[in-house]
Amino acid sequence: MVDPARLARLLLRMGEQLAFLRQRAQEDRNRLRADEVLLSATKYRFVTAIEAMLDVAHHLLAAELWGPADDSAAAVRILARHGVLDRNLADRLAAAVGFRNVLVHGYAEVDDERVVANLDHLDDLEAFLEQVRRWAAQAG
Repeated sequence: MVDPARLARLLLRMGEQLAFLRQRAQEDRNRLRADEVLLSATKYRFVTAIEAMLDVAHHLLAAELWGPADDSAAAVRILARHGVLDRNLADRLAAAVGFRNVLVHGYAEVDDERVVANLDHLDDLEAFLEQVRRWAAQAG
């Protein structure tokens, strides 16, 4: 069974990270690229926002007995299979997991332009929050 308090905390944490990223999205991109500290903070907030999303996904999988998933991208796709998320959104969020892996593990040299460009794609993370909240309200 989903723990509503835990789910609320996880969604709040994700929302806080997104608020920071939304602020960066409104700022001058050249300033962001030139400010190593601000760019590093932006990378970190992307990581923590996506990690919070994954914490939500794994909590739902465990609570609803839908998992475990083979990997984090699969966890998001399983949510779509059970009607929590739109399937197309889940596929885009699975790609976001790959972006998080690049930032965290340095699988490839992190392209700062990609980080800045992803500020234009926060809608998918916002949609995750909205769809999970809607599902929880209907399920609870």
